[in-house]
Parts: sequence; structure tokens; C-alpha cells
Amino acid sequence: MQGHRDGHGYVVRDSGEPDIYLPPNEMRAVLHRDRVKARVVRYDRKGRPEGRVVEIVERPPQPIIGRLLHESGVWLVAPEDKRYGQDVLIPKGAIALAKPGQVVVVELTEPPSLYGQPVGRVKEVLGEIDDPGMEIEIAVRKYGVPHEFSDAGIALARSLPDKVRPQDKKHRVDLTDVPLVTIDGEDARDFDDAVYCEPAKVGRGKGWRLLVAIADVSHYVQTGSAIDVDAYDRATSVYFPRRVIPMLPEKLSNGLCSLNPEVERLCMVCDMLVTANGEVHAYQFYPAVMWSHARLTYTEVAAILANTRGAEAARREAVVPHLLNLHDVYRALLKARNTRGAIDFETTETQIVCDENGRIEQIVPRTRNDAHRLIEEAMLAANVCSADFILQSGQPGLFRVHEGPTPEKKEILRGYLKAMAVGMTISDDPKPAEFQKIAEAVKDRPDAQQISTMLLRSMQQAIYTPFNSGHFGLAYEGYTHFTSPIRRYPDLLVHRVIKAILGGERYQLPALPTPGEAHEKLARRLAARVAPPSQKLKKPPAPPSRELQAWEAAGLHCSANERRADEASRDVEAWLKCKYMRDHLGEEYSGTVSAATSFGIFVTLDQMYVEGLVHITELGGEYFKFDEARQELRGERTGIRYAIGTRLRVQVSRVDLDGRRIDFRLVRDGDEELAQRALKDKGGAPSPREKREGREGREAGEDRDGRTRASRKGATRKSAGGAHARSPIQELKSAVKKAASKAKPKGRKPRR
Repeated sequence: MQGHRDGHGYVVRDSGEPDIYLPPNEMRAVLHRDRVKARVVRYDRKGRPEGRVVEIVERPPQPIIGRLLHESGVWLVAPEDKRYGQDVLIPKGAIALAKPGQVVVVELTEPPSLYGQPVGRVKEVLGEIDDPGMEIEIAVRKYGVPHEFSDAGIALARSLPDKVRPQDKKHRVDLTDVPLVTIDGEDARDFDDAVYCEPAKVGRGKGWRLLVAIADVSHYVQTGSAIDVDAYDRATSVYFPRRVIPMLPEKLSNGLCSLNPEVERLCMVCDMLVTANGEVHAYQFYPAVMWSHARLTYTEVAAILANTRGAEAARREAVVPHLLNLHDVYRALLKARNTRGAIDFETTETQIVCDENGRIEQIVPRTRNDAHRLIEEAMLAANVCSADFILQSGQPGLFRVHEGPTPEKKEILRGYLKAMAVGMTISDDPKPAEFQKIAEAVKDRPDAQQISTMLLRSMQQAIYTPFNSGHFGLAYEGYTHFTSPIRRYPDLLVHRVIKAILGGERYQLPALPTPGEAHEKLARRLAARVAPPSQKLKKPPAPPSRELQAWEAAGLHCSANERRADEASRDVEAWLKCKYMRDHLGEEYSGTVSAATSFGIFVTLDQMYVEGLVHITELGGEYFKFDEARQELRGERTGIRYAIGTRLRVQVSRVDLDGRRIDFRLVRDGDEELAQRALKDKGGAPSPREKREGREGREAGEDRDGRTRASRKGATRKSAGGAHARSPIQELKSAVKKAASKAKPKGRKPRR
């Protein structure tokens, strides 16, 4: 079951077939996330299935987070996640120590029924809604992110040493005299990787020796130990503004495993010889002991590379020559990347800067400089060597697989490129270089951002799997994750496999906990990707062994929890942005259209990097039609177009904190200018009557209530099937005209 904030719901089918719509009356006895059996009872005019619930198969234990309310002598909790659709009744003796208005975690004691609300008891009191960090406390419980280590895991972490012991150094290469350095962001606390580069002769030509040293987490986190079970359960660290929920206990993530400056640390090294053309000529892996000679930041390194005689270079004089070597090998690796045709679209990432109370002070773009790219290319090279090493051994492991676009997405992209008159398209079996060439060809067009966005949207998400099928975006035949074992569990598994190969052994996965809901959701999503069987008779492939099945389950679990972490992070960022924009209601900003849909356009503000919706009823008093091929809304009367990349000026009109939504209203000066320009192109200008009707239509739209509910009931200008709905003011005018025509006396000429 997947509930909707407007009261209806959907049955997400295990087979991957289209979801079954359930009307609100069918949702009274079920809850969001229940497992049910449903029967399809009809299909709507667009062929979408509607159904009814036949049986509730499973009701998973699901704590509900919400605010405790006391209304007319009745205690109840209003769920923060509006997909639950019903308030939970709380008996007077089950409120614990909670007070009205506080955020609480509720455990259900009685499920909902057709004629009764769900009943529960307060399990945990989180605090007041305005408490600093409350949005994070809500998100970790809402998405089921594990945020407390087990007692056994904590006890085991305490028993670990505080520093590297002599016995830990046995059978390791001593690299303490090699000037390895870490390069990270200013706010980084755990350091996974260190790098070093020196010129070297490769074959008969010039090249470089590049060392990528990665924290050896696998030395301290033994397979199947309490810390390992906790780490697998989390699968990844989750990053929020001002807070991180780490995969490993802090003693490991920020201490014993972190490559902190000027202390001995254990590491796994990928030692590479790189040619002048950026090709990895040879590589080897080995465990080592290192000593980080400096903790550098991206800003520092970029300043040194830009000016080797500046203040930053003088302060870091000892490492400047090695940084210049790193910059040289980076340029060679970049040359190889361009030769491969790897996709490299520049996108704007943002960083939320908060004050001591956890409130947003500003939202700033993260600027990528040569220092970021330098580290990125070094890590990519080490990851590719890791994948190759595992493939050569014949042992199973986890690969990071990114497949090309599906047939449906290819057709959509081809139609879009044709509609936009790009003059280039993709082949039936596209290569990454084709996408990069299109991006390069349109980079000077005013709609370049829109085209790049559509190219990115046509691709699939990357996953972890033991079946290597390459990385489409990076144009690698084999790729895995080796460089971040402190914050990603797949990297830890890759380290263990590499160590087993070096020792002449075969790594065996432990008995891992059963994956949860996130695993099931991703499994269904991946099942939908499977191509239909060919008509030709083929010998069916042999089923994977039990060992491969275990690796496949581990990859699915890690992929699903990666999605879960992303969703939780986005939820917190959306909440913070809504809270921030609530203080800016009524203010005007310039922005760019970031998406167009049948119900409106999404606009991202220039200075704040906040996205909000301009609903279709705010676009003026005319019909707007959504052009799916061009991904734009177009006014039928004026020809105004709103597409990705269109520049607009908007006003913040509404903020829905619970729904994580921000509404904008167009500032009319820009709208009128667009209309005049469009009509000028058509050879005409709007009449006074058209202007008046447009103004009245906008005023009617500004006073609307229940935007989403209305839009889903057909009150938008344009339905998904292409039919048009009339604005409220047009309906009113039509009714007045009909009444007036009935009231006219026959045979008399009406007065003007």
C-alpha cells in the first residue's frame, strides 16, 4: 500500500505492473505500507486500473511519528507523514509524559477499520516541533534509518585500541616516509583516502606513479562481528545539514580508521603506473602503514595550483611539488576520460549553511575546482583497478553497475531532441560519447541547460550487483567502489575480497540479516526493467549459485539503503527550505524553470537555490497545453511557452511545511512581457477584453484553496490526456450569459 496525502492510495504490485488506484473509501481500513491483496474492478478512460482491497496480508510494525493534540477531551496524534491519512486515537492512560503539541512516536495497538480510527500508545517523546534538529529526528524514524548502535557493537568498539599497535603492522608495507596527504572539504571529519604522485618511467615513455591509500576498515571490523552487523544494517552513512549518522561507531569513523594527519594509520593501497595518455599501465594492491603528512582542503589545493608563489603555497611548501605532480597526472587522466567519451555534465550542488539553532542562514552553491576533479579522477582510477582485480581473480564481489537508457527512455529522448531541432540523436545501442557530443554541440544554445537535464533524466540509476555489466555514464567496462569503506558497506566488502585474493583465499559472505522494506521496493523496481522474452528459442541461463544469490541480496540491500539515505536527506533539506522560505512570504525573486508538468512549472530561485511550484492556475486566464515531447507548457491563445530554462520572476505565495511544498506566483510584469513578445511573433496584440479576462482568471487562481486536491479532480487547465478544463471565472461568465439569454423578452432589441 502506498497512501496519498489527498486520501486515496495505490497498490504497488510485486510484478511491476501499473499501480492499482484505490479511492478514499477503500483506504479507511488499511494503512500506508500494509501488504494487501487487491482486485481490479474497473479501468478508467485512460486504461488505468482501479480496485478494492480483498485481504490485508501483512501489517508490518510501523511506528508513526506525529504531533500530539488534545481536542474536545480526546487525545490523538496527527501523523507527520500525510500518506497515513488518518489520525491515531490515544487513550488517556497511553500518552506517557507527552504534552500537547509535542512530536511523539506512536505504536499502534488497534488497526483501523471501516468504521473506526486506529488506536495507539505513545512510545517515545521527541520534543517540541521547533527544537533544533527535530526535522532530523523525524526523518530518521520516518524512513526507518538505524540511528542507534547495538549494545554489543558499542562494547566491541570500546575494546578496540586507540592507536595502531606493533602487531597490527605485521606483513604490511611501510609507507610512513611517503608524503601522502588527504584532500577534503573544510567540514570533513572522517578521512577515507590519501594520495601521492611522483614522475616515473612507464615503458619507454614518461608517466607517473600514483598511490591511492584507503583506510583499512576491514582490519578492525571483522566479518560477522557485532560492528559488522550494525554496519550492514545501515549500509551507508547518512548526511544531514550539521549532523551525520555514521555507518561505523565514532571511535572508528573519526578516530582509529580515519586517516588523520601526523598519526600512523593502517591502509589498503592501490599503487598505479599511469602513462602520459592517462592509461593505467600496471597496478598492484597491498596492505600498508601510512603517515598523513598534511590535511589539505579543496580550497587550499586550488589556491596552490593557481599560484605556486602565493601565501597558501608558502605555508605548504613541503607538499607543493607533489601537488603539482598530482595535477599533471590529473590532466592525463582527464585526457583519457575525454577519449573514452565519459559523460561529464556540470550540475550545481548546494550546501545549506545553518546557525547554532539549526536554522538556515544561507544556501550556497558548491563550486567544483581542479582540486575536486583531481581527487575524483584518482579515486575513479583506483575503483577501476579494483573491479579489474576482482574480475581477473574469478571471485564474486560487488560491482557498481550503471546501465544505459531503457528502450522507452530512448524513444522519449529521441522525440525530444527532434522536437527541439537539435540536429543530433542517439543510436539504438547508444554509447556515452553520443550523449557527451550532444551536450557539447548545444552548450552555446540558450536552452542548453534544458537539453542537458533531459539527457541526464534518460539514464537509469546505478546499483550494486555481483553481475558486472559496466558503468555507462563513466564509460568503463568494469567499475566498483573501493575508496570509501568508512561510509559505504560495499567498499568494505570489496576490501575484504581483495584481501582474500592477495592471501590466496576465497571470501565468504556471512549470514546477513533479512533485508527490509527498502529492499522489497527496489527489487520490484528492478523487476520492472526486465526485458520481455524473445520469440527465438534460447537455452535458459543457468540459475545463479547460492553464493551468487547471497551477493545479489547484499547488493540489493546496499542499493536500497543508499536510496533510503538519499530520501531522508532530501526530506530534511526540503523541510529546512520550507521553514526558511516561510520567513520570506510575499518577497519576489528571479528564477529558472527546472521542470514542466501538466499541472504547472517548477521554478528554482537564482540566489537561494530553492524550488517551488507555479501552479497552472497561476499562469493566466487561458488554456495551457503540456507538450510532452518538448517538455513545456504552451498557452493556446498567446503562444507563451514555459520550458526548462525559461527565466521568470516569481513571488513566494504559500509554504506547506507538512507537505514540504513551496508555491510561487508569477510576477505579472514578466508575464506581460512574454505575452507581448509571443503575440508580436504571431503578428498581433491582446485586446483590452483579453487583458481583462486574463487578469480576472489570475485573480480567481490566486484565491484558490486545496491546490493539489483540485488539480487531481480535474480542475487544472490541462489534463494528462489533453482535454482542457475551464477556469472558474469562465464557468461563471458562461452561467451568467445563459441566465441572461433566458431572461430576455422575445421580440425586443436588447439595450446596449
